[in-house]
Amino acid sequence: MNTVDLKPAARAAHTEKSAESPGGRAIVPDDAPQAPRAGGLLARLGRWLERDHLPDPDALRALYEASLTDGGANQLARQWAERYRAADADERRSLLACLVRAGVDIEPRGDRGARLFRRLYAQSDRLELMVELRADMLRWRNQVAGLSVLEQELAALLSNWFDVGMLELRHINWDSPASLLEKLIRYEAVHEIRSWDDMRRRVAADRRCYAFFHPRMSDVPLIFVEVAFDGQMAADVQALIDPARPVDGLGKARWAIFYSISNTQKGLRGISFGNFLLKRVIEELLGELPQLKSFATLSPIPGFADWLSRQSGEDLQALLKDKAERQAAADDAQAGVRWLERLRAAAQGEAPDAVRRSGLRLAAHYLIQLRDGDPLDAVARFHLGNGARIERVNWAADASARGLEQSCGMMVNYVYEPEQLDENRARLAEGKPRMSRGVQWL
Repeated sequence: MNTVDLKPAARAAHTEKSAESPGGRAIVPDDAPQAPRAGGLLARLGRWLERDHLPDPDALRALYEASLTDGGANQLARQWAERYRAADADERRSLLACLVRAGVDIEPRGDRGARLFRRLYAQSDRLELMVELRADMLRWRNQVAGLSVLEQELAALLSNWFDVGMLELRHINWDSPASLLEKLIRYEAVHEIRSWDDMRRRVAADRRCYAFFHPRMSDVPLIFVEVAFDGQMAADVQALIDPARPVDGLGKARWAIFYSISNTQKGLRGISFGNFLLKRVIEELLGELPQLKSFATLSPIPGFADWLSRQSGEDLQALLKDKAERQAAADDAQAGVRWLERLRAAAQGEAPDAVRRSGLRLAAHYLIQLRDGDPLDAVARFHLGNGARIERVNWAADASARGLEQSCGMMVNYVYEPEQLDENRARLAEGKPRMSRGVQWL
């Protein structure tokens, strides 16, 4: 391979243009040396990108090291981004591996990784590509050595680019574009939307659906919440999402029930704006419906079944109140698996009171389990971390296949009281999740 002169060409005068961030704010140009003139190497690399060959990592170093206004490096970035967008999964993984190798020995690294992603964004002009890149990095970071470093650098940029101050809250209803409603159907992650009739019911006049959007991804909901209203705290999601349920007036509504919250972009995992969404929605609802008194969720318990299946008889003895149940669990290494099967069967029929009480007690105990200071259950981690309290555990609240698989049909209400959120977060930080007296009794 021909060597390339890495010394920058001298310039009598040079003016750098500012690149813009996705939020429209200027990014101060880096003061790195002017890009290396790769000449024939960049031209040859461009031909490789147009064919089946993978790019040379040595040439890709320009994406890290050249200034953001260097023409050759920017052309290379456009070619790389275009090929990545068109590539299948295997080729994408290989292209990412080439990027990693290109930057692996750059010292000091400083902001070189951030420069790479700013360049790729500026030259592709697609914020969606940056989100896709991180989703792919999360998928393959344990398979491609060194990829986790790039993933963390991109995550830091995305945290800035998706700052909550840049996001727009929109109310979605049946008059919203069909293409947007189709995205809600596709992205719904909690309770499947099975038909257009189902979709129509979820955005009817007695329901609300709100989503956050980024101005550079204006047709993609980043996260959305579905809200129902009632005179009391809901305990049965099947009744709540029944498409045949009559549309009701809101005059008697006292409770707002958040029954589904869905993140849509895997590439934004860990970049949390869900808590801001709920705060904004509560403000919107109070402005529209000042008679509302309380705000609660009806939430799944997605980790319960897995946790219960791993409990031994010794673990469960301290949690079962019935003497006969404790004796049966003694010295039974599979006691958790047996209780899991028992609770799933009971949730689909007439459950004996003792089994029902034991199931609720086990679920309540699971919900307050902490690991490294955070709730073990992912949904509990979200709501308790946002300052909610555990209010009630509901038996046979979700009879769907997913509900039975995840939590033996049980669901939980988390209550949001705006004036208590800070105190509840402080209690959680002390290792004492806030819960109602009913849950304490369980």
